[in-house]
Amino acid sequence: MRAIRVASAALLGVSALAMTAPAAQAQGDNSGFWATVRPTTVAPGEHVRLRATGCEQSVTVSSGVFDTVTIPRWRTTAWARVDRDARRGAVYEVSFYCGTFWQSVDLTIAGGRPDRPDRPDRPDRPDRPDRPEQPEHGVRAGEGGTLAGLNLKEIGLGAALITAALGTAYHLSRRRTEEDGS
Repeated sequence: MRAIRVASAALLGVSALAMTAPAAQAQGDNSGFWATVRPTTVAPGEHVRLRATGCEQSVTVSSGVFDTVTIPRWRTTAWARVDRDARRGAVYEVSFYCGTFWQSVDLTIAGGRPDRPDRPDRPDRPDRPDRPEQPEHGVRAGEGGTLAGLNLKEIGLGAALITAALGTAYHLSRRRTEEDGS
């Protein structure tokens, strides 16, 4: 008899935990469809990486700055070459279509190089006229591990639901024991 009560309490706790998982997963867009373009600033003629996740079918990507690209449903990325005649300094919209869901991402075309190649970009380094300066900071690569997007309100609500479910199961099992014993 005791094993049935313990199993019931465990099942109730696992059920409560399972019901809180979708709420923790659903941040932002309800569809789970996400799209990115890397790099977000590119020179004419260069390639960009198109990434789409959360779509169960092929994703169609279109923009006024490159030919339409299809990301097959079994893949998450594809490459596109920006038109060589893209207007420098312009911002183009890149649209990702996944069935009825769609997202837009901006793609900026980098400003021009000097008109005269014999004139260096960097007066302090005349030996390297075409190379840009090195960045002074590291790469921004992701959200920072397991604590990224930490939402204390959602964690607290999930913990309260689990505690309430376990407390209710314990209370009901103890009440039955007292009824059986008297």
